[in-house]
Amino acid sequence: MAEQPVLVTGAAGFIGFHVARELLDAGRTVVGLDSLNAYYDPALKRARLALLRESPRFTFIHGDLADRPATAALFAERRFAVVIHLAAQAGVRHSLTHPHDYADANLEGFLNVLEGCRHNGCEHLIYASSSSVYGANTKLPFSVEDRTDHPISLYAASKKANEVMAHSYSHLYRLPTTGLRFFTIYGPWYRPDMALFLFADAITQGRPIKLFNHGRMRRDFTYVADVTRVVLRLIEQVPSGAIGRAPARLYNVGNHRPEELMHVVGLLEQELGRAAVKDMLPMQPGDVPETFADVDDLMRDVGFKPETAIEDGIRSFVAWYRSHYQV
Repeated sequence: MAEQPVLVTGAAGFIGFHVARELLDAGRTVVGLDSLNAYYDPALKRARLALLRESPRFTFIHGDLADRPATAALFAERRFAVVIHLAAQAGVRHSLTHPHDYADANLEGFLNVLEGCRHNGCEHLIYASSSSVYGANTKLPFSVEDRTDHPISLYAASKKANEVMAHSYSHLYRLPTTGLRFFTIYGPWYRPDMALFLFADAITQGRPIKLFNHGRMRRDFTYVADVTRVVLRLIEQVPSGAIGRAPARLYNVGNHRPEELMHVVGLLEQELGRAAVKDMLPMQPGDVPETFADVDDLMRDVGFKPETAIEDGIRSFVAWYRSHYQV
């Protein structure tokens, strides 16, 4: 597999960009696909792509995975051995107002990827799930053994659907699949719809920041470079599945250390040199007060160990933010 091109869907997105760049740095050939939709500023996506295009081993395809004929043609032509599927319609709050976006991108698009893998000899499909599948679970830390059949947002429901869809293809067609439940990934080239970016932007401009549940939130903030390292390790760790079992598995990908949101806001204030104006609000529908990842199986299987302290990660994010936006 090491000599063959890797397909990274969502390559112009935050995590997809970092994964593609890590693959290129490791000497791999990458085909990146992205629809460049306007969920957030496409200029940021194009800026990420410009960096990836500096490598002669990167090829970009502008396409929409929900386009069934085009997706089928791509997979039939390229016959990717490894697919890292990170394209999705993201955002819990966006799903409250634009539900059909999630059916198109996260259900129809994912089904087309599964079909492409099934019919064209894919040896390993790695795909993004989300910590949101744990819904209102109160048992901490969250374990992949916990029940996840009570999602509290359509976004979470679509990610849970991806997991069971992947498992069915693993069972029926012996397609090896690995799902990754990401926990609050952050870092340079961050998505502008995410809380830390919104906070940094508001603090810089003197606007109030919205703190839901009156700021009493804890999140398992995970630095993006720690995530990309584990994705590359997992490529060669292909699930086999014993007789009668599907070659499918799920992992939590988190820092295994929840941080108080107010502490993180304080770090942003320190790095930006300005105090935040805080707007304390009640809990928003679809949100949960705390996330906390049990990553013991990931540590056991691929030696995953988060290495970036929140202080260092925030410093790196703010340095990129100030440089990129010249503030």
